[in-house]
Amino acid sequence: MSLGDEVPERQWTAELRAMAHPVRLRVLSLLTGGPMTAAEVAREMNLTHANASYHLRQLLAAGTIQVAGEERIRGGVARRYRYDLERDLRLEGKPPIGPEHLRHRAQLIDAVATELRRRIRRVRPTKGRQHLTDAELWVEPEVWADVMARMNAASEDLHRAARPARTEGTILVSATIALFEMEPGDLQ
Repeated sequence: MSLGDEVPERQWTAELRAMAHPVRLRVLSLLTGGPMTAAEVAREMNLTHANASYHLRQLLAAGTIQVAGEERIRGGVARRYRYDLERDLRLEGKPPIGPEHLRHRAQLIDAVATELRRRIRRVRPTKGRQHLTDAELWVEPEVWADVMARMNAASEDLHRAARPARTEGTILVSATIALFEMEPGDLQ
């Protein structure tokens, strides 16, 4: 979610607002694996072409995805869209934090919670260990910085390893990471 070293709060707000929808979060996940057309997104997500196009336009307008190319299909032109991880990594952790940003960040977290509820219905029983952590903890700043660095690296590794949907030899996984400092006060 970045446009360079200095991103105005309104751009961050537009991107957060665009992503604060469970369908658009799924679209971003698909586009992490590789560029897709609206028709391909629609087929993979079982959406109408119009609905897929609408969500792609919202993400494109906010600068969250990019056009990766165009191709002629049956006399028309189809755009391929992609999510650019490198673009997001350039300003990782540097968004302006103001009241508007925090409000839209809360909406994004609500959308992530909705998406997580959808995903949990598709958990595959496996012999391997699955992982869930939920905690409010008091830790030393050095511990926090180390954990944040390792989680950012793990998230980046997963994004870089993403392949197009249903690529032979891949498995579908879910990864949801939300780490943030909290204001001290009542633990209500």
